[in-house]
Amino acid sequence: MRLRALAVILCMVAIALPIYSPSTTSNAAPAVHPNIIFILADDLDAKSIAVMPRLKSLMIDRGVSFANYFVTYPLCCPSRASILRGQYPHNTQILGNRPPLGGFQKFVETGAERSTVATWLHAAGYSTGYFGKYLNGYPGGNDQTHVPPGWDTWNSPVGGRPYSNFDYRMNENGRLVNYGNRPEDYMTDVLARKAVAFIRQSAQMNRSFFIHLSTFTPHAPATPAPRHANAFAEVTAPRPPSFNEADLSDKPSWLRSRNLLTDRQISRIGDLHRKRLQTLLSVDDLIGTLVDALGAAGQLQGTYIFFSSDNGFHLGEHRLPQGKNTAFEEDIRVPLIVFGPGVPAGRTVELLAMNIDLAPTWVAIAGVSPPSFVDGRSLLPVLSAAPPRQDRWRQMVLIEHYTPARAGRTTRAAAIPEYHALRVKDFSYVEYATGERELYDLRRDPYQLQNIHQNADQRLVSELSARLAAIKRCAGATCRNVEDSAVSSRE
Repeated sequence: MRLRALAVILCMVAIALPIYSPSTTSNAAPAVHPNIIFILADDLDAKSIAVMPRLKSLMIDRGVSFANYFVTYPLCCPSRASILRGQYPHNTQILGNRPPLGGFQKFVETGAERSTVATWLHAAGYSTGYFGKYLNGYPGGNDQTHVPPGWDTWNSPVGGRPYSNFDYRMNENGRLVNYGNRPEDYMTDVLARKAVAFIRQSAQMNRSFFIHLSTFTPHAPATPAPRHANAFAEVTAPRPPSFNEADLSDKPSWLRSRNLLTDRQISRIGDLHRKRLQTLLSVDDLIGTLVDALGAAGQLQGTYIFFSSDNGFHLGEHRLPQGKNTAFEEDIRVPLIVFGPGVPAGRTVELLAMNIDLAPTWVAIAGVSPPSFVDGRSLLPVLSAAPPRQDRWRQMVLIEHYTPARAGRTTRAAAIPEYHALRVKDFSYVEYATGERELYDLRRDPYQLQNIHQNADQRLVSELSARLAAIKRCAGATCRNVEDSAVSSRE
């Protein structure tokens, strides 16, 4: 009945949406290089995009979806730093959301802000615009008018309650502007309007442009736009086999000690899930608005659009109420959908990809090379009509997680010990600082119910451990070399 109710609601949403037909009335000449738009959601899990009909019709059906796209660190600031620099967290040194491990201030102090995809594309002649959430802790100190290097247009919240999407203060190119709680102040909509103005201005100037648009949704408190407040009234949270997992005896101690979720916790999970879906409808509206603006400006055929999230999110799996930071699939696997010139329509690719690949992909679109310190690789070959074979592509990715305990601090986040994880095609392997390990055969156990580390072929375990030891120390080209080496042992 729940699935039937969701299907009915989705049909009603789709019917209510206007049919999109791109305008071709503009006579604007195409820019020298393709435009690039990156839309980044906050805490979006891979499955929830099913409630976004515009995303499906305008991007999924017309572009490429990555089935195995992962974040380097399932936490906001480290992931966003990896996107900006194309590096694993052990190389950006942004190892948390706040000092001393990470945060905006550390990003500035290390000099990382002086060399990002913004400065590279700006130097390549692109008009660059940032809209929305930046690095956690921004703007830091008292300088609320700070605009990071490389951005021609800057619109990012510096105060108030931006996570609520209402009652926030925005740094708009060095000018502070307050927004209230009127429907038109809803931040996702404000960001959409500003991005549309940027598209029009860039088209008039005949300049290639790069837009980085980062919403605060569906991050908690997951406040929906007023027009969506009653959507999904009958929907409850999904119940995969891992939900409130009955037997945790095979899991590491930090997880094994957790009690079963209570009825109250499960009810809260359902409420949050519903609100998260409601907020995604405004992101879906934003996608339609931007595509419409591109069509009206004569820029649609010359623009790549990327849609993704900074990290995934769990809601009750393995007895974990709600959150991120774990090496489980719910937290590390996120959507990546790409639409653009020459991108095959309606294709899903299985090749491993990561958020460190975004920056080198964007500079490849611009026709320039990234700095040598970049760890990731361009995804343009995967977006072509003839993508690489599995054996000619990356074979593994690294997932990292660090704790405040490293800096002598103790917080609730330290409940998950520091770990490094290796995700290969069929296996997920995790090594904790406590000495505990996890190994899951994802072919037979996609919900990660049975940790087989103790009983697995020890040749496989030894090989995975050796590869993990190598990749967690890699930098630049050595990362790509390690990633390309296949794991030969199999169960």
